[in-house]
Amino acid sequence: MGRELLRGHMVDPEGKPLFELGHVVATPGALNSLQRAGQTPEEFLRRHVTGDWGQVPAEDKVENEFSVLNGYRILSSYHTTLEERIWVLTEADRSSTTLLLPGEY
Repeated sequence: MGRELLRGHMVDPEGKPLFELGHVVATPGALNSLQRAGQTPEEFLRRHVTGDWGQVPAEDKVENEFSVLNGYRILSSYHTTLEERIWVLTEADRSSTTLLLPGEY
């Protein structure tokens, strides 16, 4: 299948997507945060879809791996270069992925 567990998270050795993102959207707060940091949504989406879950607890990494294989919601958490937290959330049905700030959930 090309997927393996590596350093506590599921990754594709070739960096291929592990799941579909669906329609990608971002909240105004997330877009403002990324703009202030000089970063793009693609940077975080690429990490998310290839199994780099960011700064989530170990149990959440395990939950994400289970969710990829079984079709549940997937949540990653990252810090921008300005140390603002950004979440990336893919819905269980893979219809959409949202970039948002934790306070916007």
